[in-house]
Amino acid sequence: MEREAKKEAFRKYLESSGVLDALTKVLVALYEENDRPSSAVEFVQQKLGGPSISEYEKLLAEKSDLQLKYDELLATHREKCRELEELRNLKLTTTLKENTNGDKLKDGL
Repeated sequence: MEREAKKEAFRKYLESSGVLDALTKVLVALYEENDRPSSAVEFVQQKLGGPSISEYEKLLAEKSDLQLKYDELLATHREKCRELEELRNLKLTTTLKENTNGDKLKDGL
């Protein structure tokens, strides 16, 4: 009984969210095609607004390229941040030494 209730709740969810209507329209369009597409799955994906298999593969390749560029830029950014921190520390050390030397000169006068 519980299983039937779950199925019914899921069916209502699909119906209220428009999934059943969208799938029905796509399947009717596929049925009405005079020339059957070589890939029914790709036809359904395209009708539902998804990319074709070749578009999907291109997107995956582009994502991979962008990830590599991102990783390179992140490494460069981290290196520049490290260099900046070193320069700040060097400036701070130099300023402290100058102040200490200036105090010694004042004490000597």
